[in-house]
Amino acid sequence: MLELNTSEIRFAIKAARQAALLVKDIQAEMVTDALTKDDRSPVTIADFAAQALVAHLLKSTFPEDVLVGEENAAVLRAEEGEQTLKIITKYIKTRIQKLTRSNVADLIDYGAKEPAKRFWTVDPIDGTKGFLRGEQYAVALALIENNQVQIGVLACPNLTDGSKLEIGGPGSLIVAQRGKGTWTTNLTGSLEFARLNVSDIEDPKQARFLRSYESGHTNVSQLDIIGEVMGVAAEPVRMDSQAKYGVLAAGGGDIIFRLISAKMPDYKEKIWDQAAGSIVCEEAGGKITDLDGNPLDFSQGRTLAKNRGVVASNGKLHQLALQAIRSAEA
Repeated sequence: MLELNTSEIRFAIKAARQAALLVKDIQAEMVTDALTKDDRSPVTIADFAAQALVAHLLKSTFPEDVLVGEENAAVLRAEEGEQTLKIITKYIKTRIQKLTRSNVADLIDYGAKEPAKRFWTVDPIDGTKGFLRGEQYAVALALIENNQVQIGVLACPNLTDGSKLEIGGPGSLIVAQRGKGTWTTNLTGSLEFARLNVSDIEDPKQARFLRSYESGHTNVSQLDIIGEVMGVAAEPVRMDSQAKYGVLAAGGGDIIFRLISAKMPDYKEKIWDQAAGSIVCEEAGGKITDLDGNPLDFSQGRTLAKNRGVVASNGKLHQLALQAIRSAEA
């Protein structure tokens, strides 16, 4: 069972939950049918606001700990970012009243640090396109100590029971702790946790790929070839963000691939895109490696510089998936 009496778990749950609820409020007010395709202002504001809130809570709880986040406030401190910073501050002040715009910018930059022996990493909104469509996205927070992820939390407002895609439902808070399993509870309400376990599917024909709507970060044609090599017949589960790891952990899908896009052959995964999801997968009984079968290496700064892509599975299908990758790349 989760050690809910530890200050780290309590902080991780509180920070991810509060950030997700703030983001949900911003989404409800700013993401409308009238939003143009190129207008990313709602996700920009929500990203910055969520990171600032997590930073504030971390400084209040573990003032010596480092935060490694996706965002920095350089653009907000410039003249062209003044109006955006004003809006971000308005939303932050619904949670923390006595803050100036300068304070908010400083909080955002609190996450612009480099990893240390012990640090937290946050992706304030994982799944930009899902957020803008009003579908799946996640706030992802993880604690890394001595290069190993110890705690991971995914706060998913449009996921129910860790696996059901439900827009406007109670949401899911998915929490993993090293050696203690992966658990889920509602995003709001009391903390009544249910344990999550990956599927026991061994037949690749039945394997369900968890695939993004967004194709920019993977190689779609290669993924189709991998499916053919494995003999996959089941329809994929399509959704954005690290919420996919929650669905994998709950047995609602079986394999996730982050292949190398031909458009970005030298791309390296950012640690905040994988840290929380990786432990959620592992502690539910799954397996996660890079495309060559190597463990994810969180000792290389802000990226997984020594890894090439990612594959996560229920464990039983992992070797088949790695073999299929090699065949597809041959």
